[in-house]
Amino acid sequence: MRRPILTTFALLSLAGQADDSVIRKTLAERYPGVVVQSVSPTPIPGIWEIWTGSQLVYTDATAEYLFVGSLIETRSKTNLSRQRLDALRAVPFDKLPLEQSFTVVKGKGERRLAVFTDPDCPFCRRLEKELDQLDNLTVHVFLYPLPELHPNAPEIARNVWCAADPAQSWRAYILEGKAPDKTQDCAGPIQQIAELAARLGIEGTPALIFGNGRRVDGFIPAREIEALLEDGS
Repeated sequence: MRRPILTTFALLSLAGQADDSVIRKTLAERYPGVVVQSVSPTPIPGIWEIWTGSQLVYTDATAEYLFVGSLIETRSKTNLSRQRLDALRAVPFDKLPLEQSFTVVKGKGERRLAVFTDPDCPFCRRLEKELDQLDNLTVHVFLYPLPELHPNAPEIARNVWCAADPAQSWRAYILEGKAPDKTQDCAGPIQQIAELAARLGIEGTPALIFGNGRRVDGFIPAREIEALLEDGS
């Protein structure tokens, strides 16, 4: 006797929900400190994707085993894990609190880029030199000092933000090493930016967010930034 099509779909749906709940329950018991944000099926039968907000891993239907690495579709050589990470990490640009940033405008400034940056991060300095090679760009700078790595960075960030011209003060420090003047009675949005970074899963600097929502963690050269800007600024 043939099973009705709708019944089959319903059973498949329930099976999916069951696997989701089993995976979450098992991981909660065995990794209580890990927050599972989503559990999704992959193109491979019986293999599930787990997203923690900062890491993408894979498991079987009962979470007895974890797999760490990339899923590659061999026919097209497509990195499916990279595609999923791009989607999961995407940040709607228009939802960024741009009032917590200052802008550095290059040329007409028609293209948009947001950068989370630490004033004493060596890779942030390298990135700034790369950005200096680009044109027709508005860079929204979110000061995100990491005191556990750079103890003086929070004070530098606050002094940059509180300067009469934050963009000029920033460029003088990050490109030329000229320390900003010390300020009083001005805190700036440094703590709010740290909280924003935590919500977005940004754990290090630099982090770049493009106009189309694409996010890149870490340093990339000017040619790659230009290509991503052209993809959707």
